[in-house]
Amino acid sequence: MGRLVVNSFVTLDGVIQAPGGSDEDREAGFEHGGWQFPFMDEESGAVIQGWIERMDALLLGRKTYDIWVGYWPEAPADDPIGARLNAVPKYVASRTLDRVEWNQARLIDGDLATAVRAIKDQHDEVHVWGSADLLQSLLRDGLVDRFATIVYPIVLGTGKRLFPEGSGATRFKPIESRPFKAGGVLMTYEHDGKPEYGTMGQDRER
Repeated sequence: MGRLVVNSFVTLDGVIQAPGGSDEDREAGFEHGGWQFPFMDEESGAVIQGWIERMDALLLGRKTYDIWVGYWPEAPADDPIGARLNAVPKYVASRTLDRVEWNQARLIDGDLATAVRAIKDQHDEVHVWGSADLLQSLLRDGLVDRFATIVYPIVLGTGKRLFPEGSGATRFKPIESRPFKAGGVLMTYEHDGKPEYGTMGQDRER
């Protein structure tokens, strides 16, 4: 079975909504679109490019699909990111769409968890971008194998969170941490089971 990787750009207060542009996602009156731009640099750009090159399938929620299908299919042919996104199979989780039109895109039928496990069986690395609502379902079903995030030194106070109230209780193991010159910090974690609990000051030998 392959692994499911969540790629995300996150503020210090956990917001992942509309990092890429002012009109990317204005749901709930969000006014901070494009907040990632001041922190982009060559080093973090290379990391993001590496994420895209490694994936061999995309899993998207309906809202992220709607945003991306309005842009990436028309990307210049020499854009390596656009070329990769357009080429890989894309799986879209939606309760409202009855068809998808992006090249190599298909709707997920039936039970989400069953379908995602089957998708992971077909690919080495299935990547999720954005898709805040879908992500919560994936976490509750224990389907996320890795988080590859870049955390940025900014607080917005509003917007969709990476881990909102009700996210499934999950423990992750740190794999990599690296700061970038413009202020972002790469944080990579892998799934490590369920949380463990204790009381501070207790003798761990007991």
